[in-house]
Amino acid sequence: MRSTRPSFTARREGSARRRTSPVLAAVALASALVLTATACDSGDADAGGQASASAEGDGKITIPDDIKDRLKEHGIDIDNWKNGAWKDWSKDDWLREAEDFVNPIIEDLWNPDRMRDAEEPDQGVDDSDLAGDQGVTDPTPEPVDAKAVPPAYHDNAATAGKVFFDSPEGTMVCSATVVQDPANPGKSNMVWTAGHCVHAGKSGGWYRNIAFVPSYNDSGKSAAELENATKEEVAPYGVWWGDWAQTSDQWIEQGGATGGDGASYDFAVIHVTPETGDGKSLEETVGSALPVDFEAPAVQRVESITATGYPAGAPFDGQTLYQCQDKPGRLSINASDPTMYRIGCTMTGGSSGGGWVTTGADGEETLVSNTSIGPVTAGWLAGPRLGEEAKGVYDSVSEKFAGQ
Repeated sequence: MRSTRPSFTARREGSARRRTSPVLAAVALASALVLTATACDSGDADAGGQASASAEGDGKITIPDDIKDRLKEHGIDIDNWKNGAWKDWSKDDWLREAEDFVNPIIEDLWNPDRMRDAEEPDQGVDDSDLAGDQGVTDPTPEPVDAKAVPPAYHDNAATAGKVFFDSPEGTMVCSATVVQDPANPGKSNMVWTAGHCVHAGKSGGWYRNIAFVPSYNDSGKSAAELENATKEEVAPYGVWWGDWAQTSDQWIEQGGATGGDGASYDFAVIHVTPETGDGKSLEETVGSALPVDFEAPAVQRVESITATGYPAGAPFDGQTLYQCQDKPGRLSINASDPTMYRIGCTMTGGSSGGGWVTTGADGEETLVSNTSIGPVTAGWLAGPRLGEEAKGVYDSVSEKFAGQ
């Protein structure tokens, strides 16, 4: 595993790949609250009280008094938050610890214009990031041209969608995948994405207003056509707000916006609830959810991986769904961290968090990774191999909502 030095070329253009300014939107308010915790031990999240919320008959969430009290300890007033206090990104008010995250539903915040204008928070790496005594890195793969997924996306990639969120730099977007929930078979509300799509890592805290839109722009409308699209056309299966999210301790402690810091642990699971709905789960609504393989196969045993996402960096515009298929190689950024999968792919920022899928002999698709990093100049993508830490995050979210 650690026998060669990397063979790798890429360059960074600026300290980050892409940033955008906030897009203001009128909002109507609804009352719901969520908290998140990390890693495989959910006990920390419960240390200060039962971190859960109960759904009322209309599908909204009632905030338990103990959670309200914990929020007050952080100086957070939920009504003020929904009225715009979430736009305060001062260091003292940007919560970063696992148990501190809040994500109240702000109904209609994610309208078609705001979703269309969101951009990507992706990471870039260069050759200096890979210098030193490291693990195995295979030669840089040849670029594989991303192919547009034929609409309707729901017919061809039903589990794919977009994650929207707000950061200090503005409205942001990633890609994500509906995955199965072992505790609620056939009724999953779990979404797999990248850690950097929910948390800023070592330099910051939890992002805000996190929401998932399955089959975004399902009919494949152009950017010009989307300017007049209705919310139902943009989000035909609804907007699903994160009511619980977990990422790895390693991402929170090490994750960085550039250079690949923490990339081997750059994964997250979001549990979602519908902004409005009929009581059906996400899996029932979209009709599909992927199993996740945490005994990640070695590169030599993987013939092909398909990565899916909504690339937003040029020459893409973030409005349509793409896929790349390639035989993976290995990428090591830090010898002490697990070696990552790497494939040739021309998808750009915005595809982060999108699922990496293998297909078995029986035709069954399984999620084995997610897009984490790639060079600013495009040409390849890398994703973490999912092992014990990833399974701990996944199981913890599943167990938290067992029977619900």
